[in-house]
Amino acid sequence: MKQTTVTTNAPCWVELGTSDPVAATAFYRELFGWRPDGDIRPDADGYTQMFLGEASAAAITPRFAPQQPIAWTVAFAVADAAATATRIEAEGGRILKAPSDVFDLGVFAVAADRSGAAFILWQARAFPGADVFNEPGSLGWVELLTRDPAGARAFYPAVFAWSVAPSEHYTQWGLDGQDFGGMLVMGENFPPEVPPHWLPYFSVADVDNTVERAVALGAQVLMPTYSMPGGRRIAVLRDAQGAAFGVYTAPAGG
Repeated sequence: MKQTTVTTNAPCWVELGTSDPVAATAFYRELFGWRPDGDIRPDADGYTQMFLGEASAAAITPRFAPQQPIAWTVAFAVADAAATATRIEAEGGRILKAPSDVFDLGVFAVAADRSGAAFILWQARAFPGADVFNEPGSLGWVELLTRDPAGARAFYPAVFAWSVAPSEHYTQWGLDGQDFGGMLVMGENFPPEVPPHWLPYFSVADVDNTVERAVALGAQVLMPTYSMPGGRRIAVLRDAQGAAFGVYTAPAGG
């Protein structure tokens, strides 16, 4: 699935909670060509939308609690946040922040799956989510890293009606068989202190060049550039404040 628009039960948005929003904004502006929203609401507590041209692509925000990790968080579009929250709890997940109104923009909630991987629920009103997907500088893939693959395969289809396409080493998530994300099992190469989490991947025109520029801007390489079967080239980075994210280049036509 090459997602091009917001779809119910699919990824719709991604936002970074960070210790230094100013530095993070400068980093991602240089890396992806984003520009910050110049009309920040005084009551938005520093929440800043980032645009790719005229299209909303992501957000950068300060952490709102000392225990909040420095991390990207993936949001999934839902038709009814309250009903989805009820399903999450029925399937063994947790609601970390109950559904609440965000101005006139929509209804927001934060949840965690059975293993603790956090994600956002977004019930749109005035703001549907990202305006751009799968174009250089925008969100194109989401990946769950977990130590409980069996639990995840039971949880997410029950909550979001996702299709599951498992293979020996990787599981892909989709809607009606059209994939938008995947699942990677966290093995011994992951330190025990690294919690289960969702990792966003951003499309770029050239992965090797992007990794080189990211390192020059202060990022670390967590997974070196790698070519996957089918021609997709990927890498995983960590920005200077500690947030991990992936980048990828799809083959022509894919």
